[in-house]
Amino acid sequence: MLVLPPLSLYIHIPWCVRKCPYCDFNSHESSSHEGKSIPEQEYVAQLLRDLQYDLPYVQDRPLQTIFFGGGTPSLFSGQAIKNILDGVRKKIPFADDIEITLEANPGTAEAEKFRDFRDAGVNRLSIGVQSFYPHHLQALGRIHDSAQAKQAVQIAQAAGFTRINIDLMHGLPEQTVDEALADLQQAIALGVSHLSWYQLTIEPNTAFYSRPPVLPVDDTLWDIQQAGLALLHQEGFTQYEVSAFSRDGEACRHNLNYWQFGDYLGIGAGAHGKVTLPHERRILRYNKSRLPRDYLQRDSCCVAGQYDLADADLPFEFMMNALRLAQGVPGTLFAQRTGLPLEAIEPLWRDLQARGLVVEGGAQLATSPRGFLFLNDVLAAFLAD
Repeated sequence: MLVLPPLSLYIHIPWCVRKCPYCDFNSHESSSHEGKSIPEQEYVAQLLRDLQYDLPYVQDRPLQTIFFGGGTPSLFSGQAIKNILDGVRKKIPFADDIEITLEANPGTAEAEKFRDFRDAGVNRLSIGVQSFYPHHLQALGRIHDSAQAKQAVQIAQAAGFTRINIDLMHGLPEQTVDEALADLQQAIALGVSHLSWYQLTIEPNTAFYSRPPVLPVDDTLWDIQQAGLALLHQEGFTQYEVSAFSRDGEACRHNLNYWQFGDYLGIGAGAHGKVTLPHERRILRYNKSRLPRDYLQRDSCCVAGQYDLADADLPFEFMMNALRLAQGVPGTLFAQRTGLPLEAIEPLWRDLQARGLVVEGGAQLATSPRGFLFLNDVLAAFLAD
């Protein structure tokens, strides 16, 4: 039987100073907005109008987490972020311990706003560093340098942020094992409680896809991965998700809600949402108008598309999220979040267990250490025919 899961809110800010060559997110250079500055006030107003149409999906739940993603949300002023949060709070109650994350770039102009973001109600920052090496930053199209990255973390700490994530990439063009480890060591030395450490992949519709850089060979990528995992473990970081590492109690609650197949509203250009409607026995996914110009011109509902998840697709949809977690999820969560009995996946699970890819089913749904390394193979078993 479907049970209402916790509720989160994702807020998309689609503008960046420059589009990075590896980025396939819905982001747009700020200078491309018809030659004008970012329409901050208009966008804030549209976000709150957008949210109004999603309110029937709240179903008397408080928001457990809010995440400002992008794009580059830190391009907005502290006052704009405050106006968004104040407007949201008037429509949906906040949990007493709500986690509110904002993605930020390390540029000096943005770091100067960190105290304003803190005063607005943001209590967690995610800073997109990617690397501390000048040549890697240049190859990735980043507009900050190593000194600005370190200074941004220090400014955030001085502003009162105790929960800070640093985004780092590995497997960068011509990167060595020593360089990848040095990036991790510098991030750890800054005293942050959370690291997102993930391998660069070449995605369609990116500049790197059109002009692929020279990436490390597979043996080097493996060596980077293994040496990095050992270093993070040695330094007290736990890998709780495929590319997320935290000190005790510092896991990102917003992302945990995704991986545990929780519900989330999505507002902003191109934002996605997923909501459970137990009385109708439905799980709905939807997305908003993608281009900022189109999104701002909508004078009614901003939904561009929506569909119900079919029963046949639910096992894959659930496992695609849950098995990203190193420890998996309780077996009882499958029925609560999908409305399907656990028995629906027993034959598949037994087969995967026989292949050494998952743990014994029932109490916990999780991969084995080997299955965690070959997660795509595990997930493929749940794809509907």
